[in-house]
Amino acid sequence: MSNEKKKKSGLLTMLLTENPVFGLYLGICSTLAITTTLNNAIGMGIAVTVVLVLSNILVSAVRNITPEDIHIPVYIVIIASLVTIVGMLIQAFTPSLYTALGAFIDLIVVNCIILGRAEAFASKNPIGASAKDGMVMGFSYTVSLIVMSLIRQLLGTGCVSLSNPFTNAVIFSLRLLPEGFEIPLFTTQMGAFLCFACLAAGVTAYKNKLEDEEKRS
Repeated sequence: MSNEKKKKSGLLTMLLTENPVFGLYLGICSTLAITTTLNNAIGMGIAVTVVLVLSNILVSAVRNITPEDIHIPVYIVIIASLVTIVGMLIQAFTPSLYTALGAFIDLIVVNCIILGRAEAFASKNPIGASAKDGMVMGFSYTVSLIVMSLIRQLLGTGCVSLSNPFTNAVIFSLRLLPEGFEIPLFTTQMGAFLCFACLAAGVTAYKNKLEDEEKRS
């Protein structure tokens, strides 16, 4: 196997085994709630990624001057400030997306992925590595949202569509299932739990397979 293929395989394995949603079970509430459309998934994914990267950078920058007994409150203040700024930008430039995401924008503050990476990685590593960690985790989270939203939107409505969040103009809308073959259950929270369970089971099966291969080698 070439080095390029090994790198791609290693990246895919990392994105699956360390997937924050389906592998580590973090940020599940927002994942279940907002993955009804592709627009919501991309918007939330970008917002969380921006906050993740910036919070990791800032936490890493102040890690050596933050007293141990107040480091968690300091991290929360940093994250809350970033979420407030990101929320204001979304409300100003994409009000329809802001309305669709609703309270879940503010709840990014308590998203376990962001505080978890700040505590577990950024507080112990330099700025460059922390920024990279934020990008990887944010990308993995965004991919998770997109996959779930595609499945739920397709099975629930029979269509896959995307619109411009700035103008609300439809970029594309494809009907992939004939009318009458939709499964409305997938537009509900029950459908979200079912979709999540299937994807999490698939990731777990892949992780178990890798562990078995390592034991045999």
